[in-house]
Amino acid sequence: MNGFQAGDAVMILLGRKRFVMRLQQGRLQHTHEGLIRHDELIGQPPGIKLTTHIGKPFVALRPSLHDLIMSIQRISQIIYPKELGYILLKLNVGPGARVAECGTGSGSLTLALAHMVRPSGRVYSYDKRADMIAVASKNLDNAGLLEHVEFRERDIEEGFVETDLDAVFLDVRTPWECLGQAWAALAEGGFLGAIVPTTNQVSELIAGLEARGFQDIEVCELLLRSYKPVAERLRPVDRMVAHTGFLIFARRLSDGVAPGDLGCASSLAEDETRDSLSLAGPIESADSQGV
Repeated sequence: MNGFQAGDAVMILLGRKRFVMRLQQGRLQHTHEGLIRHDELIGQPPGIKLTTHIGKPFVALRPSLHDLIMSIQRISQIIYPKELGYILLKLNVGPGARVAECGTGSGSLTLALAHMVRPSGRVYSYDKRADMIAVASKNLDNAGLLEHVEFRERDIEEGFVETDLDAVFLDVRTPWECLGQAWAALAEGGFLGAIVPTTNQVSELIAGLEARGFQDIEVCELLLRSYKPVAERLRPVDRMVAHTGFLIFARRLSDGVAPGDLGCASSLAEDETRDSLSLAGPIESADSQGV
């Protein structure tokens, strides 16, 4: 792997502290253990061990997507990695995808989306607050991903500028009020996702999804319990990242399909349906069927 270059994001491990910085020629990083000279890192391989100007050792690594997200500046609650991974899978986000999000916030989902759609995809991030967009833009720039995102200071009631999007994600207080705008922006068969903190919001959203004609509705929450990595006394850590939000997903249908044409909008609403999916076995290819 090539060495660090100016403009690269670098993860610094300094004692018990860790942080991400973006390399710039001639810049000095002030820390509690002395100065780190960016020029001394440029050209060095990841994993190199160096010292601050007062001799304190540190290690420089390439940051993971998790590192980038957890190091962003926050002025609002973020969507955490435990939800982000599932969101990316459910919305089928990959290279070349065109995705819009409503509710930029501090930009954790924006960053994850930008990382996944590159090099040829695009993320369109909507927020009506200029201060949110400013912080998110800085976070994306620090991560080296700003070029893949277009920020729009716009009230979603005015609708999305884009059409034929692969996916839309709503991180707003009343997402059921944005479903018409999301439907108009999505391509037929496109993916919709949302996150809300309370059950009454989930109920409102489900009712809105069914009334608008969205199908394949799913509601879930994800819990994460970490363990202390000590071989002699392995046990859970004292605190658990439990409820941080309910995730809701659905699919946009063709404009020619009426809301009641397929029966129940929530394809995973019954345990029998979920069981039948798990017992169906692997999907067979055309070759395995002798076609």
